[in-house]
Amino acid sequence: MKKFDANYRLLEGLYNDGYFPDFLVDKIRGLMEEVIAVLEAGEQDLGKIQEKFDGMTLAINDLEEEFEENDSELETAARESIGETVEYILQWFGIGIGVEDAIREREW
Repeated sequence: MKKFDANYRLLEGLYNDGYFPDFLVDKIRGLMEEVIAVLEAGEQDLGKIQEKFDGMTLAINDLEEEFEENDSELETAARESIGETVEYILQWFGIGIGVEDAIREREW
């Protein structure tokens, strides 16, 4: 079972941009870490992996209101940072799902 890259900082672009509250970025990171845990456990079924990414994406969608309440929103910079991070995760584990498919449920 392959462990995730300990040197990779999830959502670095969001953490480096003061527009996004760290405590909310932490919530997105936590959702991503749940997917990573499944992949580290050796899950190979693309259907199950896609379900995990769908669940993660829907949960990120649910954070939109909380971002707005904190004078922020999931917009272009967030979309790019989340997409880059998801793409890195997919590549690291050699998962044959494209990034747009992995986050297909996104509303941001």
